[in-house]
Amino acid sequence: MSTHSDRLMLLDSASLYFRAFYGVPDTVHAPDGTPVNAVRGFLDMIAKLVTRYEPTHLVACWDDDWRPQWRVDLIPSYKTHRVVEAVAAGPDVEEVPDPLQIQVPIILEALAALGIAVIGAPEHEADDVIGTLATTATGAVDIVTGDRDLFQLVDDARDVRVIYTARGMSNLEDVTDATVVAKYGVLPSQYADFATLRGDSSDGLPGVVGIGEKTAATLLAAHGDLAGIRAAAAAGDGMSAGVRNKVLAGGDYLDVAPAVVQVVTDLDLPTPDTALRPLDAAARASAIALAERWSLGISVSRVIDALDRT
Repeated sequence: MSTHSDRLMLLDSASLYFRAFYGVPDTVHAPDGTPVNAVRGFLDMIAKLVTRYEPTHLVACWDDDWRPQWRVDLIPSYKTHRVVEAVAAGPDVEEVPDPLQIQVPIILEALAALGIAVIGAPEHEADDVIGTLATTATGAVDIVTGDRDLFQLVDDARDVRVIYTARGMSNLEDVTDATVVAKYGVLPSQYADFATLRGDSSDGLPGVVGIGEKTAATLLAAHGDLAGIRAAAAAGDGMSAGVRNKVLAGGDYLDVAPAVVQVVTDLDLPTPDTALRPLDAAARASAIALAERWSLGISVSRVIDALDRT
């Protein structure tokens, strides 16, 4: 397949399997009673995405560390509300419903059986894996997520877009430069600075006190980026006294927050084969056996059918 037609799809895996867990009835079980609603929902998503968007390559990007300590060291409130157990020697334990937690290993087993690459990175989130792969890709990239933070990676010039799942799999939104500008009044390249200023309660990011979306967008339109805003505030130029005082008061937060909000784009990642292709006879038999063991029949079949069309 020629490289100019390559299309890499990057899945924000946890974002999708959480959505699958809450979107598929929890009455779906394997023969041994294990719930498999998230597994089936996740596989159905993959089948739909591969069929609709026709990627040539696919990576399930993984949270090896959903709350990296280096981000917490910078902003202690980062994702604090989702911690159920602090772990001194490793990643804290995230609040995940037990019926979902026991399905995660089955999801990984199913992905392996279907030949779908999984990539994570120590001490980093899936967002950082996505950031690195999207930035280093030579062809078109589709990022599938329900997380607005990844809008910072959208880039029409490089054919990088987000397939946004927040409104459900039946109402996917293709996010381009124009989408971000229309929604927020900023360019994708400004989105991380915008999110830093505004804050995000879902991630425990306080933002600059008194600065909301409208003011953040106005400041970025006038001064380009966070460095420009801070320089203008220090000089007392280009903003009201009230806004200037808010920016200056938020100085300690603004010193550290950008490193938390910006996704990492230069990780040293493994390079597995990410190409999508039909399963050979042995792999097909293995996938079908796994489907029978976990009662995943139609969901695995849908993915196999989607791969047959690649």
